Amino acid sequence: MKTMTAKEIENKVANGEQLNLIDVRGTDEVSEGHIPGAVNIPLHLLEFRMNELDKSKEYVMVCRSGGRSGQASQFLDQQGYEVINMEGGMMAWEGPVK
Repeated sequence: MKTMTAKEIENKVANGEQLNLIDVRGTDEVSEGHIPGAVNIPLHLLEFRMNELDKSKEYVMVCRSGGRSGQASQFLDQQGYEVINMEGGMMAWEGPVK
């Protein structure tokens, strides 16, 4: 499974790179603050909503600490998606939140 640190993702966002961020936390957690532009697909709904994702794109999976996004990354990788798990999750994120 590919991983990147929150700082590496933050630098890419700051440099204007277009990333496909998927936040797998619950909607209540996301409403408290998320990375601008991230799409919320709660982990428990990922299996049912993965058809919304494009296998030709790479996705960065985000959660609170990196555990749920790691599960999501493994699942999507097994389904043929290109995914990166953001290590440390939102607890390690120092960039802007919405």
